[in-house]
Amino acid sequence: MLLPLVLAPSPEAGRRAATSTSGRRGLLWRLRDKQARLGLFEIGPGHELHQLTCMMQTGLWAATQVSMDHPRTGPPTEEDFCEVLTQVHEGFELGTLAGPAFAWLRHSLGLAEEDYQAALGPGGPYLQFLSTSKSKASFFLSHDQRFFLKTQRRREVRALLAHLPRYVQHLQRHPHSLLARLLGVHSLRVARGKKEFFIIMLSVFYPAGRISERYDIKGCEVSRWVEPAPEDSPVVLVLKDLNFQGKTIDLGPQRSWLLHQMELDTAFLRELNVLDYSLLMAFQRLHEDERGPGSSLIFRTVRSVQGVQSPEEPGSQNRRLLPDTPNALHILDGPEQRYFLGLVDLATVYGLRKRLEHLWKTLRYPGRTFSTVSPARYARRLCQWVEAHTE
Repeated sequence: MLLPLVLAPSPEAGRRAATSTSGRRGLLWRLRDKQARLGLFEIGPGHELHQLTCMMQTGLWAATQVSMDHPRTGPPTEEDFCEVLTQVHEGFELGTLAGPAFAWLRHSLGLAEEDYQAALGPGGPYLQFLSTSKSKASFFLSHDQRFFLKTQRRREVRALLAHLPRYVQHLQRHPHSLLARLLGVHSLRVARGKKEFFIIMLSVFYPAGRISERYDIKGCEVSRWVEPAPEDSPVVLVLKDLNFQGKTIDLGPQRSWLLHQMELDTAFLRELNVLDYSLLMAFQRLHEDERGPGSSLIFRTVRSVQGVQSPEEPGSQNRRLLPDTPNALHILDGPEQRYFLGLVDLATVYGLRKRLEHLWKTLRYPGRTFSTVSPARYARRLCQWVEAHTE
């Protein structure tokens, strides 16, 4: 459903409130916050992306205000999945795609719209990080590092929106799924220029303060090596498959849950004819008081769709004990390490373009494994990688 253009409210009041709050936090808080951001880069005045991110912040503040003014009262309808709201701002327009459906998803995760608005609005600068991705996408984090923003191609956005009803259904059936939690899809048009798209999701690597290593795993070898940063470098790099050689993930009794959930989630992506997704993974050593059964675990019945009862029993939904920590859906504790895990980049469909790419790579890299293979083979290979690298 295409809604008319509307004049967006000003986020100035929200900016003043956020600025006032940060001022009260004091110098010590700001120094500690700066320390936690080592390896990330504030997009401040003078940065080439500063104007773009300021527009995104202003637009997202107003877009979230709409969902706050008109809260959801039930599950998303077919119209909600198709809705497009365009808000006109000074010098740009921001579109919100399937806004009511994503507002409902955010609510189902226990995410307050006020917190979402404050984190993504003009209260603090976005952060940029050095990406090892081969795509031309831009990557941002909200200033609290809780939310991840990524620019997307139009065809990727079309695929995400086409799959959105089934994505919601999958999260309802498997509330502890490893799939990244998508929170919004938007378009941005500056003046009369080309419309650009971006998505918002929960960051898999949150909270990031004690994370020591980060990986992007596809289960293949071609173009899957990243030159590590020097040991004393503040740059945060996401390493790849070949960097992980000789290492294992020690999950103890949690391993069987992970293997089963990987099977469930990759089977779903295979049904969508999707490939080229990644298993994001990070390590954080547990403190002594965090180790051992019951030290930080509680049983949470996390539902991906609040208020809707799934016909499956909890056992068939593959629920697990979740750590009593922020971002629990993406965190799995082993005996010695905490692991951050999530499946991301869910928008690449195995169409003609990818089939031709598969043929070319077959000739270019004989006897080697590469990312562009059929969805069935891709899913099977990634599950085999996880099985081979866990204990």
